[in-house]
Amino acid sequence: MSGGLLERDAGRDLERALERHCAALSECRACGDRVAGAIPILSTARRPRAMLVGQAPGQVEITGQRPFAGRAGKTLFRWLAQAGLSEEEAREQIYIAAITRCYPGASESGRGDRVPSAAEQELCSHWLDAELALIRPAVVIPVGRLAIDRFLPRAPLDRLIGREHVCELDGRETTVIPLPHPSGASSWVHGAGHKALLDEALSLLRRRLRPE
Repeated sequence: MSGGLLERDAGRDLERALERHCAALSECRACGDRVAGAIPILSTARRPRAMLVGQAPGQVEITGQRPFAGRAGKTLFRWLAQAGLSEEEAREQIYIAAITRCYPGASESGRGDRVPSAAEQELCSHWLDAELALIRPAVVIPVGRLAIDRFLPRAPLDRLIGREHVCELDGRETTVIPLPHPSGASSWVHGAGHKALLDEALSLLRRRLRPE
């Protein structure tokens, strides 16, 4: 069998596997009905070239059932456009996952969303583990501190963002290019020198996702 046929067969197999995976994920209620109407938010990518991992869906996603559908998503897709991908291309080519998959509710402070608890993260972790095993991504894009800590040793963000890192996943070396959280509740990007680090991270993504 030629390489092209093998590649097509592998693509179809992944597409079917992700359909089954997302069907099971959509039925998950492991954390109970913490927030009325909150159900797992699913990616639509079925033959992804990379994975993006966020923290958790926001309130807007409950209605639209699309990851990064609110203001943070507008910022994220503006960044990805700088890396050479329109929102449509990004949603098709990047599997969008998260540390937890349901809206966790508003923060007690009233600013932003509540950070999922350690117990909630643990309950949800097997979904991300399964996706990493299925997709075997060459590039992982963790967005925000919670996701970055899942893949890289903890360090100040200005030592992590703007650089490529190598992470071993299931015995394979994977390129990790972290991004700051795009939420308006996060002020990191406005710090001294941080916009330049973000621009460098997006340049690295362009080279990986839009090779000449």
